[in-house]
Amino acid sequence: MLEAGKKAPDFELPDQDGVMHKLSDYAGKKVILYFYPKDNTPG
Repeated sequence: MLEAGKKAPDFELPDQDGVMHKLSDYAGKKVILYFYPKDNTPG
């Protein structure tokens, strides 16, 4: 778990079209990371 104010590690994830994006691709730009723990669950 990251502490508030710490840099996120570089990671790579696909978008809705399957195109891969790396966090480092956005270096120098403002990026918002949003995580939600209960995707597709009744919670």
